[in-house]
Amino acid sequence: MFNRVLFLSPHTDDVELSAGGTIAKFAEENKEVHVGVFSYAEKSVKETLPKKILLNESKKSLTLLGVPFLNIHYFDFKVRNFSENRQDILEDLIRLRNEVQPDLVFLPSTSDVHQDHHTIQMEGLRAFKTFSSIFGYEHPWNNLTFTTDVFIKLNQSHVDKKIQALNCYESQKDKPYFNPDYVASLTKVRGNQIGVAYAEAFELVRLLLG
Repeated sequence: MFNRVLFLSPHTDDVELSAGGTIAKFAEENKEVHVGVFSYAEKSVKETLPKKILLNESKKSLTLLGVPFLNIHYFDFKVRNFSENRQDILEDLIRLRNEVQPDLVFLPSTSDVHQDHHTIQMEGLRAFKTFSSIFGYEHPWNNLTFTTDVFIKLNQSHVDKKIQALNCYESQKDKPYFNPDYVASLTKVRGNQIGVAYAEAFELVRLLLG
C-alpha cells in the first residue's frame, strides 16, 4: 500500500526509539525509506563529549536499520528552540515533501508534550495533510495519552535490529528508555495487543487511499 515512506525525527534517535523495528521491516521489504532529522541536539551533549557525537551516532544507527545514507536528510535547528523557527521548519518540510513525495509520513503523536516534538507534529501536519497518510509514533515518557490505532507486526530480527541501532548511541546509554529490556518489552506489549509476538503501534492521524 505504501512504497515511499518518510520518518520525521525532531532529534537524533527519536525515530529509532519509536519506530526502529518498522524502519528495519520497511527497508527489508525494499520500500523507499527516508528520514528527516531536525537537530543534532548539540546543546544536550555532555561537555566531555564531541559536539557532533549524536550526528555520527545517528548515521551509524539509521544505516544499520537499512536506510541509505543519501535518504537521510539532516537539519541543524537548536534543541528546545523549534517553536521560534516554525516557519523555517515548515519551509524545510515542504522542500522535503516535494523532494521525497512520500505516500506515508511518521511524526510525533498529537499527545506528545515535548516542545520540539510538538512543533514537528504541527508543522508536519500542515506540510503533508493533503499529500500523505500520516501516522503518529509514541514516546511513552512524553505522551499524556496515546491511541493505538495502527499496529505494524514485527519479527525477532526487526526487534534485534532496533536494539542494535539504539546501541549505536553510546552517549545515550544511561537513559532508561535505551535499555534493551525496555525496548523489547514494549514491542512485546504492542504485539500482545494484536496476538503476535512483536509489534510497534501508531496513532492514525491521516489516511489517504485511492
